[in-house]
Amino acid sequence: MQSLFYSFFVPALFVWLWSTGFIGAKYGLPYAEPFTLLLIRMLLTLAILLGLAWLLKTRWPGWKSAGHLVVTGLLVHGCYLGGTYYAIHGEMPAGIVSLVVGLQPLVTAAAAVLVLKESVSGRQWLGLGLGLLGVTLVLVEKFGGNSPGSGFPLWTLAWAVLALTGISVGTVYQKRHGTGADLVAGTIIQYGAASLFFAVAALLMETREVVWSLQLKLSIAWLVLGVSVGAILLLMWLIRRGAASQVASLFYLVPPVTALQAFWLFDERLGVLAMTGGIISIAGVALVVSHRRPG
Repeated sequence: MQSLFYSFFVPALFVWLWSTGFIGAKYGLPYAEPFTLLLIRMLLTLAILLGLAWLLKTRWPGWKSAGHLVVTGLLVHGCYLGGTYYAIHGEMPAGIVSLVVGLQPLVTAAAAVLVLKESVSGRQWLGLGLGLLGVTLVLVEKFGGNSPGSGFPLWTLAWAVLALTGISVGTVYQKRHGTGADLVAGTIIQYGAASLFFAVAALLMETREVVWSLQLKLSIAWLVLGVSVGAILLLMWLIRRGAASQVASLFYLVPPVTALQAFWLFDERLGVLAMTGGIISIAGVALVVSHRRPG
């Protein structure tokens, strides 16, 4: 029962929580610019985590470990969230953004082999290849011009690629340098670094005007509690327990889950080709995360 909890329930919960981040961003961005919205989100999250750290009497890392956590925060939160939010702000559909970022397992697996010297089996590479094929099928349909959401500005792809690079490199960096620190303390330091990044970016690039609608307030509440607190803590915990390439493969499940929510909430439709791609991606995840026990 405990094995089922760790192997299925926790990863499934993480995938769902992570996918709602794209939906929450789409709901909130009409009322605040990307870096401004992210700064508000980070500051509220820090307030909650600092209270949690006080209750738990959290042990804080030394300066060297804190420096590594700052780098991780700038990559996993600064680049990833900043790129994601600006892509959605530029009218790239939430489902498409999640698909581009869904290429992360290939990037992370390659980086894990080069940097961490992790061993990736042929079966896992096959799974990663299937995941890439599945994501490609969805992109082919969307760029074919016959589906809603195919006419977004191409410059938004640059922001999506920035998000992909940030989360991929950040996952490997976290695995190598950031796993020794207390989970809450490490997350606080990461969010603190990202907050400074968002503050400077908002000051230089945005008007910082906010329309405090009910929709924005609900969006921020979920992004803070469900994603910034819930999903991120789960991600860091999963990285500690598994190889970086296996944890990254969970992100292949995010695009189909996000697409289903986007269809229900925003009428972002998927055709037969896209749905087939989603199924292939899920099959690829199963190959990557499964491993043969020695025996």
